[in-house]
Amino acid sequence: MGLVRLVVFGFIALGVIYLSISVYSRSVRREKLENEYDENPIANMTRKEFVDKGVQAYNNSFRPKLIALVFVIPPLFVATIIYLTNAN
Repeated sequence: MGLVRLVVFGFIALGVIYLSISVYSRSVRREKLENEYDENPIANMTRKEFVDKGVQAYNNSFRPKLIALVFVIPPLFVATIIYLTNAN
């Protein structure tokens, strides 16, 4: 029963961490795009179009997929510790 609680609460905590990192990373990227447009405006695009296009490109990039490793690395670490503790 303790293992089930660990898994359930662990994944809830990892979900909160994932959402926090994801929102933070997206907001940092949006801020960089806004600053980039302010420094060097593009003639045919509005600021909103430029930022939306950049955020869409960010969503399709590799970085958001790396953030999903939050769900992989900590459980592997915990499983390794549990295995090493019980193997001896």
